[in-house]
Amino acid sequence: MKTVGITALVPPELVFACGFKPFDLNNIVPTSDVRPRNKLCAWTAIWREEIMNGKLDLDSLVVVAGGDCHNALVDGERAAEKIPAFYLFYPFDGDKDYLKSQFERLSSFLGGIIDPEMMKTVKNVKKELIKLDQMRVRGMVSSELGFQYLISGSDLQGDPTAFREELSRIPQEKGDRSSMHRVALLGVPPIHHDFHREAEKLGLHIAFDEMPFEFIRHTGASLNELARDYADYTFARELKYRFNFLEEELKRRRVDAIIHCTQFACHHTLEDGMLREYLQYPTLTVHSDLPGPVPEQLKLRLEAFSEILWRRR
Repeated sequence: MKTVGITALVPPELVFACGFKPFDLNNIVPTSDVRPRNKLCAWTAIWREEIMNGKLDLDSLVVVAGGDCHNALVDGERAAEKIPAFYLFYPFDGDKDYLKSQFERLSSFLGGIIDPEMMKTVKNVKKELIKLDQMRVRGMVSSELGFQYLISGSDLQGDPTAFREELSRIPQEKGDRSSMHRVALLGVPPIHHDFHREAEKLGLHIAFDEMPFEFIRHTGASLNELARDYADYTFARELKYRFNFLEEELKRRRVDAIIHCTQFACHHTLEDGMLREYLQYPTLTVHSDLPGPVPEQLKLRLEAFSEILWRRR
């Protein structure tokens, strides 16, 4: 099975149905030791360098060029010098017909749908991921374990059947998390591979990861269903639409506070002030650059944030 690299949310339902295996390029970044000399955002620059240096076994590339990461467009064009690339644009206004036309073009780029039943297969796997997400909300699994699988909702680790079997073997973890602060992690996922583990050590149980939840909540068993559902991808919509969705989701999960993850040279950093104004929660903004373990300075900030939340109880 051929492999297509994806730079952000691309429907795995459609990719698998076209006979390709999706590979989320972002998942290699947090543990990468690559240090690009020419970069803005480390996320896109690292996968760009890996592609340019022939380190990734990819047959093609899908760049989400509209509706998410602006840096991905230029870094994607650079990577397209090495492999065939398709540029996917999500509609800012949620136009379902437009998005369907984008998915039809993506399907043509991948050679057309050859196994439509794969859409149902992926849809069923995402149902299991939703269950795992709820287990984490209830404190039945750790922030770290839940995140490891939820973030894989973008590509299902390249094999939906094997991934679903792995999900079925996840044990409920012992430990009382009821006394921990329930935190929502908004914005880009942390570029530090041990972030969730370190946060939980300090009494911060991450009960909601915004980006991975977008990966698992959108699905469909046909092009029409995919277009209707993925048109609500919040990162592609206006901020008020996204914030309204988050407001309801945070209430549902009884969240105590927010950690807003931002990235060096990322336009999402500009959203921080508006996010704080709209979502009235205690908020810690984390600004990161390069991958690696959580720096000591950031650990101190997380510890101080946890102490502030204790005083508010």
